[in-house]
Amino acid sequence: MDIAILQALMSGLAVGSAYALVALGFSVTFTTTKTLNFSHGEFVSAGAFIGMSVLFLAVGKPLTSTSFGGVQPGATVQLLALLAALVVMGVLGWLLFVLGVRPFASRPGMAWVMSTLGFGVILQSVGLAIWGPKPVVVPSPVGDDVIRMFGIGVRPQELLMLAVSIVVMVVFDHIMRKTMVGKAMRAVAQNPSVASLMGVNVNLMMIGAFVVSSGLAGLSGFMLAPIAQASLFMGLAVGLKGFSAAMIGGLNNARGCVIGGFLLGVLESFVNLWSAQWREVAIFALVILVLAIRPNGLFGSKMVEKV
Repeated sequence: MDIAILQALMSGLAVGSAYALVALGFSVTFTTTKTLNFSHGEFVSAGAFIGMSVLFLAVGKPLTSTSFGGVQPGATVQLLALLAALVVMGVLGWLLFVLGVRPFASRPGMAWVMSTLGFGVILQSVGLAIWGPKPVVVPSPVGDDVIRMFGIGVRPQELLMLAVSIVVMVVFDHIMRKTMVGKAMRAVAQNPSVASLMGVNVNLMMIGAFVVSSGLAGLSGFMLAPIAQASLFMGLAVGLKGFSAAMIGGLNNARGCVIGGFLLGVLESFVNLWSAQWREVAIFALVILVLAIRPNGLFGSKMVEKV
């Protein structure tokens, strides 16, 4: 196989894993609450900056720094930064549901759409006030030396992001299909009223969906920061392509969303070999084509409302 094709495949899988995490987050909230977080991209950026801030504090640098100056935070500090990003993003997800989704979701219309968009604008504005608009070079926990495999060069962070994403997706799939929590969430997704009669805490499951979704966005941002640099605007493209991946795979099919994320990442990487200017055209042309043929996505199923 041509070296350039192998290189594009590996890069596409690495980037696609980030899209898959974001797409999975969209699927979790949609199947459980029939709503979406349209500020998901800002949550990706927030996760990157929260983790980065912990790293800055650990090495004694101000939060407004744009570089670590060659200082490499240790593995323990990196894990603490990741934990902080996940916890804070989980709290933000809870706040989003309580303040921006639940008060409007039961009302006619789609006020919750503007509410989630507004939440994202507020989040980005607060971020700009704290960190400023400049991108930040974030050190990778596994170093930046290129690894050579089968004639191609791969950054260790890309391999780490791919491995972590796959583990997270496998664990999530196991929880959703084999545990009582997963069965409760699927019951709420199927019929909240019946689930409530069966003793399931519907409100808790819905909050949990937004906490998990936000945590996945934070994880995606934290893992992407050493590759693409941390920027408060980095999440816009990631969030949009993650949503596109969810639409391709099927919003109500978590496995389909994951496949859609990897498919989109590989497509983007291969088109980039030919002409970078056509990358976005190819991606959204694929989205339109899939939705024209299968409106519920490749693996999605038609939602039936029971009365």
